[in-house]
Amino acid sequence: MGRMSLSALAPQRPRILSGMQPTSDSLHLGNYLGALVNWVGLQEEFDAFYFVADLHSLTVPTDPADITRRTRVTAAQFIAGGVDPTTSAVFCQSHVPEHAELGWILACQTAMGEMNRMTQFKDKTAKGHNANVGLFTYPVLMAGDIIMYDAAYVPVGEDQRQHLEITRDLAERFNQRFGETFVVPEPYILKESGAKIMDLQDPTAKMSKSESSDKGVIWLRDDPAVTAKKIRSAVTDTEAEVRYDPETKPGVSNLLVIHSVLSGTRVEELERRFSGQGYGALKGEVAEVVTEALAPFKARMDQLLGDPAELDRYLAFGAERAGEVARETMRRTRCAVGLLTAARSAASALG
Repeated sequence: MGRMSLSALAPQRPRILSGMQPTSDSLHLGNYLGALVNWVGLQEEFDAFYFVADLHSLTVPTDPADITRRTRVTAAQFIAGGVDPTTSAVFCQSHVPEHAELGWILACQTAMGEMNRMTQFKDKTAKGHNANVGLFTYPVLMAGDIIMYDAAYVPVGEDQRQHLEITRDLAERFNQRFGETFVVPEPYILKESGAKIMDLQDPTAKMSKSESSDKGVIWLRDDPAVTAKKIRSAVTDTEAEVRYDPETKPGVSNLLVIHSVLSGTRVEELERRFSGQGYGALKGEVAEVVTEALAPFKARMDQLLGDPAELDRYLAFGAERAGEVARETMRRTRCAVGLLTAARSAASALG
């Protein structure tokens, strides 16, 4: 990787921020089409900061070696998916220690009732997830992640609206109490082309790293033969008509969406093309489209994971960029709440 200048990357555009947890050994097709594709497009319009939310992943008991491996895998998949680490900041949350500090300061401005109303903690604990304090206060750390970078916009889907609302509430409350300190972020509603991909075995549910069965998920690191087999085994219905109808034909509709987004062919055209052909023909072509589309992604990802030192250099550069912004945000924040600025060294402080 060539030498990159931080000054050359000074933001000239509105800033946008998003992240993903390293909770599995691969992102899935839903992550790719629902989020990552949008991230790639947004970096052309915004000063983009994309991070691996490794601190958030600690809310679930996980082997340390798994977290290390999955963090690199997640970062590699950002880059393989088209995020340019020389223009967008790609970094690990834990590499910028100011995240935890701002999370604590915001937690001291957050009421217990606000946390009790957050649905994610209730939903996850109801499903048997580890009910720890980190999971309970997860939205506050997430608010700190966003506020830290003076992000004008945050890409959100419907499932993240509540977290962005508490972020906005905390930023506004802090500003009212301590003076204008934080940028209050606006939601950036993801385009519908960043499609919602459903579980292949339960097409009424969103494809998920944690909730779906393995047969229902197209992992980006799957062998092409495995991907094709999963698609050919996708649940459809007892009819034979290829028609987009999410209410009565969710499985067929999901396959049409996957094909359409990856091939650029309108769903209406696909309906005409497969008229009278049955589901076997549709599944076979979807399998070809998916494996062909993911081939360059897999090649780039394997290249990155084959050189972890180079990947770590990208992450270090991203953390350096992120750290510059974070340190300035924390300077303002500490000053606002009355925390003393640390002396450079004990020796200089004593003269």
